[in-house]
Amino acid sequence: MRYIIDTDPGHDDAMAIMLAIKSGLNIIAVTTVAGNSTIENTTRNARYILNLLDRNDIPVYSGCKKPLKRELVKAVVHGESGLEGIDPKNPAGITNNAVAKILSIIKENEEISLVTLGPLTNIAKAILKDPKTFSRIKEIVIMGGAIKVPGNKNRVAEFNIFVDPEAADIVFKFPIKKTIIPLDTCNHVKLLLEDFKKIKGKLSEPLLQMAEPYINNIGEDEGVKAALMYDPLTIYYLINPNACAIQQFDVLVETKGLLTRGMTVADLRKKSEKTNLINVVMDINSNKFKNDFIKYLSKD
Repeated sequence: MRYIIDTDPGHDDAMAIMLAIKSGLNIIAVTTVAGNSTIENTTRNARYILNLLDRNDIPVYSGCKKPLKRELVKAVVHGESGLEGIDPKNPAGITNNAVAKILSIIKENEEISLVTLGPLTNIAKAILKDPKTFSRIKEIVIMGGAIKVPGNKNRVAEFNIFVDPEAADIVFKFPIKKTIIPLDTCNHVKLLLEDFKKIKGKLSEPLLQMAEPYINNIGEDEGVKAALMYDPLTIYYLINPNACAIQQFDVLVETKGLLTRGMTVADLRKKSEKTNLINVVMDINSNKFKNDFIKYLSKD
């Protein structure tokens, strides 16, 4: 399988890219979107991480600088640059062609899956532009949503879905295989600074530089004294699906609610017509993830 990663780095996005490449997933392109930070910062950060991994052969295509219908709401836990602690200075290399490149890659390749680690703006635009081509995607794996737990951006919504609920609505309704990794899973997998100190090799120092401010900022913003591993868990689903507990839910996205913007509304009733079934990773073995995360990121 070949993968496109659509992302808005972000500390956890950066770690997810590292995990994807170090574990041997075949990443053939990275597309960037505004979310955790501006499109300039997220694109700069993506290029920085690929350079750190000696994988400048993987192309980076920048995408949407704002949501479909709303102004951009940036995250706070990643700092002004999106990678506080490192604050990359390399050129962003804005290309403004992520949507077109996603579609052309799908046309030119068999067995393409999409991994989305940020707001779904690029993906929704690709669907709207050429739904026939997009339907050839094998699977979209989405970090996003909250099924049975509170949100981390408002009372009910997870950040990625909150930022662009209209885009998420389009993607969630598109009739292809979708798997989401929601807060229900992510809230239970936490890495401490001591865990990052176990990582050896070239990535050890930059990971510690990222981890410390990320942990501190999450502590201030969410009251959790650890690094929540949202995006790396999404990659881990691809690496080790046997460590994941998956259920199917009928899930739709709330776009109009004053208090419920971006809520992923799952139909939890026992008897009802299920019309929009999505695979939901409700649990990931925390110890297996931690051990494998440290192992892969320590690889030369």
